[in-house]
Parts: sequence; C-alpha cells; structure tokens
Amino acid sequence: MRQFGIYIIGDEILSGKRQDAHLSKVIALLSARGLQLSWAHFIGDIPEQITQLLKASMARGEIVFSFGGIGATPDDYTRQCAAAAAGVPIERHAGAVANIEAQYGEAAYPKRVLMADFPQGCELIPNPINRVAGFSIHEHYFVPGFPEMAHPMVEWVLDTYYSHLFHGQDYLEQAIVVTEAGESDLIDLMNSILSRYPMLKLFSLPRTNQRRTTEVGLKGESAYVLAAMLELKAGVSALGYPWVDV
Repeated sequence: MRQFGIYIIGDEILSGKRQDAHLSKVIALLSARGLQLSWAHFIGDIPEQITQLLKASMARGEIVFSFGGIGATPDDYTRQCAAAAAGVPIERHAGAVANIEAQYGEAAYPKRVLMADFPQGCELIPNPINRVAGFSIHEHYFVPGFPEMAHPMVEWVLDTYYSHLFHGQDYLEQAIVVTEAGESDLIDLMNSILSRYPMLKLFSLPRTNQRRTTEVGLKGESAYVLAAMLELKAGVSALGYPWVDV
C-alpha cells in the first residue's frame, strides 16, 4: 500500500494569519479515488527543517504533496530545500520559463522568471490559473499555497500518475457508537482486539454529551476488519453497553 503524505509550509499558517485549506481537501481528493492520507506536517519557514523532512520522506519512497513556499520572495524556501534534499542544484527550467513568458510577456522579467528556477531534473506540474508551474522530484509534488491553484494541480497529479492505484487497495473502515461507556470502560476490550488483530488500526473518539458516549472503530484490510468488528460488538454487548453502527 503506497503511503501518501502532505507538507503544509508557511509561518502564516502557524501564526494564524492564514487558515489551512489543504488538509481536508487532500483527504477528500484521495478518498474519492479509494486512497488514504497517511500523515500531514505543518512546517514554518525554517529551511533546515524543511530540507530535513523532505530528505526523510524521499528516502522512505512516499508520495508527498507540498503546499507553499515556491514563490520568488525572500521568505520562500521550498524550491531550494527540495533541491538540497534531492542532492541536486537549482537550475532554470526552460519549459517553466516558456509558460511564464507566455502568461506575462515582457513582465516576466526580471522577477517572475525566478519562479522557473527548480531542482535539476524535475518535472513540471501545470498551473491552470496563471501558468506558473509547480514541480515534482522523487514523487514529491510541489504546488503553490493558493488553494485555487494548488487543488486542481493535485488532482492533475493523481489522475496523471496514480490512476492505477485508484480503488485498488483492500481497505475498510468501520465503527460503532457505544453509549453509557467512556473510553476507560473499553480499554481492556480494545487492547484484546488489537492483540488478536495487530495488522489493524483501532481508533477511539469520545463524545462530549450528557450520556457517556464513545465511537470505536477499526481500519485496514477488509476481511480482518469485518472479523474484528464482530468481536468488538460482541465484547461491548458482553460488557452490558448498548451500541449502534455508525
């Protein structure tokens, strides 16, 4: 099962000057294609940290989308960090230059063309809004922080490179809502289920209401999830707590 992750880069997100719009959208785009997001990192404009994280995920061979920091202002570091993580120099990409010139003409120079300086050997990701491309290297896909540009670019990447993965993973998520029980009442049962099904992930989500209510579920390969859920339901009933399927 290929792992998908995202980096959301920028001090403006961490300071609250901008609200993140990418996490929920990527989850939705992946889910619509039968895929799941494995992890997400929010990162400030710290070049050393960005480079270190990119190098680590490149080494793991994961599919990663990175949002933000690919502009040409002094606080944009992502292009340079991606090159450092990949161990290649920055160079001006002829195709990206052509796109910028086609969009802006003479106004492409001297500054806008800086956004065509990418890691050597990268591929372009077309930008449907203003033709200032993103780029990819080692299955890491770098797009702007602007949602109206970034989200169609992510869709293009998924549909262009990963359609063979769509709805091909044996994955199921199921849950029940248990009433009159808090998480502490179910811990022993949850541990027992996991000891018999270590290949699954279990989740427990308490709800704040007048009745003690906890949503408990499992996710992973469908056959194991179905078997484990039967045991979970039987265990909850044996403890005397009512439950309903989510």
